Amino acid sequence: MKTNQGCWVYIIRCADGSYYIGSTEDLEKRLRAHEEGRATTYTAQRRPLRLAYSEKHGTMDAARRRELQIKRWTRKKKDALISGSMESLKSMGKKRIT
Repeated sequence: MKTNQGCWVYIIRCADGSYYIGSTEDLEKRLRAHEEGRATTYTAQRRPLRLAYSEKHGTMDAARRRELQIKRWTRKKKDALISGSMESLKSMGKKRIT
C-alpha cells in the first residue's frame, strides 16, 4: 500500500540552483529515484537534490496539467509558489493591456 496515496506535482531544487518539475503517483518513491540518480539524467547530474514544493491532486491528469502550467512560469513566479507567497503569485498573473 502506498503511504502517500494520490497524485503529486513536485518541484526539486537541484544543487546548481535549478528546478526540476515533475508529477507522480508515489512521491516518496519518485524522490528516492531522483536522489539515487535513476529518475532523470537532468537530476542525476545535479545532485544533491531537495524537495522544494509538492502539491496533491486527485488524478494524474490533473497533476500533469498543473506540472505543465508551472513549467511555463517564470523563475520568479516559481519562487513565489515555493515560498508560499500567494499575494506575490497573484500579482504576477497575466496582466491585461487596456
